[in-house]
Amino acid sequence: MVKIVSRKLAKTENVYDIGVKKDHNFVLANGLVASNCFNKSHSTAYAYVAYQTAYLKANYPVEYMAALITANSGDQDKVQKYIANCQKFNIEVEPPNINRSEVDFTPLPKVATGETKDKILFGLSAVKNVGEGAIEAILKARKEGGEFKSLADLCDRVNLNALNSRTLESLIKCGAFDKIELNRHQLIKDLEGVMKWAQDRNKDRDMGQLNLFDVAEATMPAFDSAPKSSPVSDFPAKEKLQYEKEILGFYVSDHPLKYAQEQNQIRDAISIAQMKEKKSKSVIKLLVMLAGIKPHITKKGDRMAFLQIEDMTGQVDAVVFPKIYEEIKDLLTENALLVLTGKVDKKDDESQLLVDGAEAVEKVMADAVEQQEKPFTELDNYQNELRNKEIEINQPIAEVEKPIEQLESQKNPPKKDPELLITENGSAKQRQIIILQIPVNIIPENDSLFEQIQAIVEEQSSGDREKAKVAIGALIFDDKQQKLVQFGRQFWVEDGEKTINSFKAIRLEAEIISY
Repeated sequence: MVKIVSRKLAKTENVYDIGVKKDHNFVLANGLVASNCFNKSHSTAYAYVAYQTAYLKANYPVEYMAALITANSGDQDKVQKYIANCQKFNIEVEPPNINRSEVDFTPLPKVATGETKDKILFGLSAVKNVGEGAIEAILKARKEGGEFKSLADLCDRVNLNALNSRTLESLIKCGAFDKIELNRHQLIKDLEGVMKWAQDRNKDRDMGQLNLFDVAEATMPAFDSAPKSSPVSDFPAKEKLQYEKEILGFYVSDHPLKYAQEQNQIRDAISIAQMKEKKSKSVIKLLVMLAGIKPHITKKGDRMAFLQIEDMTGQVDAVVFPKIYEEIKDLLTENALLVLTGKVDKKDDESQLLVDGAEAVEKVMADAVEQQEKPFTELDNYQNELRNKEIEINQPIAEVEKPIEQLESQKNPPKKDPELLITENGSAKQRQIIILQIPVNIIPENDSLFEQIQAIVEEQSSGDREKAKVAIGALIFDDKQQKLVQFGRQFWVEDGEKTINSFKAIRLEAEIISY
């Protein structure tokens, strides 16, 4: 075999694949360099693995995602991302279950279980403070004696030398006993007495002693005699979720942001996973929970903060510089639910958010509800809202108390004295809005029409907001009702006529109204 002792740049040279029966020498007699086929074999292997992976994901999504989460159970960001992907596949990730969970994440396809949806059961190995010895002892006792009926039954049957109070407390707080007893707080209160009771029983058995309850065990389970503390109410829902996050690394049974996302009232917000795909300096909005705050004092003595934010798809860092910090510092409390706006900053393929502003989720949602309940008036009465409010394009049409004979005047409202827009050079110009007129009967069941509209608007939107002066709105109507839908400020365009021509190309009526 030839040993390579030096190398030099040959710029562009031809290489050749050769087959050698004996020694694999890669220098030919005429001085040409022969390829060892590494690149081809390597790329072929990767292509084959990619094909296998795609096949498994398409045909066995539950099994594939369970294996993926198990393989990355030590990486919190990846697990959060994969659990979010499970939700997209309509796969439910269940919390740990002391009577069903195995070592790793277990796939539960609905075809095999008879359930209405596919599920993945959380693995015991991913629970904090639960070691291999404890898992082995639990699974062994469960295999030999069947499902555990209570906390006392488990403590009585499992070797407590491998299962300490810290392990059991973690299992209780993360929800592993919920199918036995929903009140996690009650189990925590009972734990100390139950463990002492189980240890005493084990000592008696080791000494060959029996008590009255052992004799009567055939008619009354021994664990019924375990001590119980006085009844207490369960942990609040928020505290339960905090324990899950502490022990599992993320939320499983629920998520603080879930309700806000389901309400779909935080307009234009993207996920952290989507943020990581954005280019640097992209302006974005995030719906997040504040997981960590690190205050900082600059050399000038100004206060700022470094944040750790998260949503259901992952975590990312955020930076609040002094000026913005003074404006939003009262909102920056741990576990606060916030809507953050800012710019993406990328360094070494890592993304962070440079925060420009923040609002409490509760306030944003309350404002959205108030806006939805606002009575529908003449179009020209909306001229102030046109600059400030953002209404989703696919928002359901709301019923209004307006006879259909007023529809024509609504689509062509009387013009008031024009409001002038003063430009940089001092000239005056009327404000303008493009109004799309969309009858309900042309709207398909899917979102294809709205996706076309959004694509046109995004294509015509100017990268410079200062140049984009033409707003976009749509009047959706039928014989009985009508709804004004307005695009956000980021969808304003610079060239109104060009945008109208694009709309007409997909057979949508549109006109520019000055106001």
